[in-house]
Amino acid sequence: MKAEKEKKLSLSRKEKPATQANKQNFYNAVLDEAEKLNFESASGVEGIDDEITILRMKIRSVLEKDPENLGLLMEATNMLAKLVKIRYNISKEQKKGLGEAIKNVIKDIGIPLGVAILNKKL
Repeated sequence: MKAEKEKKLSLSRKEKPATQANKQNFYNAVLDEAEKLNFESASGVEGIDDEITILRMKIRSVLEKDPENLGLLMEATNMLAKLVKIRYNISKEQKKGLGEAIKNVIKDIGIPLGVAILNKKL
């Protein structure tokens, strides 16, 4: 009897992979209607290229609107470096070079915008 229960339990664990409908049903109870539509749209997106692009846009926006917010800028650029590393699966040495390149981009964008403080703190 116990062996039969264990067999049924192991069979239930080997269910088919989650389909889109199964995923949506899992979250259905906690999502409002707008979130359900957004969930459906987002679930079709593969990769993180769009997120990288949005983060770059946000970094530029912060540089334009609040250039002295170095904490936010550094946090965002570190996150950008992590996303790019994930996207391209780069090594530690390449990541260090990428971090330096991102810092240089901030300097190059910040200085023309009249943000001398960025040059001093980076």
